Amino acid sequence: MRYNIVCDVLGCSMVINLKQLYDVAGSSINIDYAIDFDKLSEVKGYTFINPVSVKGKIVNRAGVVTLNCSVCFTLKAVCDRCLCEFERQYNYDFEHILVRSLNADNDEYVVTESDCLDLDDLTVMDILLQLPTKMLCREDCKGLCPICGIDLNYNECTCNGQ
Repeated sequence: MRYNIVCDVLGCSMVINLKQLYDVAGSSINIDYAIDFDKLSEVKGYTFINPVSVKGKIVNRAGVVTLNCSVCFTLKAVCDRCLCEFERQYNYDFEHILVRSLNADNDEYVVTESDCLDLDDLTVMDILLQLPTKMLCREDCKGLCPICGIDLNYNECTCNGQ
């Protein structure tokens, strides 16, 4: 099966038509693409160094449609403790059960309206939910002295906190 790529006003998104996959048990779609900078520029507060690599598979096993994917990307960030800029690579794995509709709200399933899945939007949302809330250049970052502002990772404070 081929991917159906649909362009909207904001740019191109990876939109996959799942109609055939929902209807044929045992069918699958392989995923191997990158979310480009146009889409990533919409994400406020984060600077992506490279496109987000997305690899995975959507499979219909006995009528249950499951998305498994891995993402890899590098972010440029500012440490929340010492204010130094750093780059870090992240690798995450995600799994979702895809459904055509639900009778009640349930966060365990992804509803694909009109049998279409916007993989860019889902992946970016997964990434944002997975990223740490506090960005640190390293786990043992000592931060800045609250009095003189010296970076305690590289220098000792001489003001003794007074």
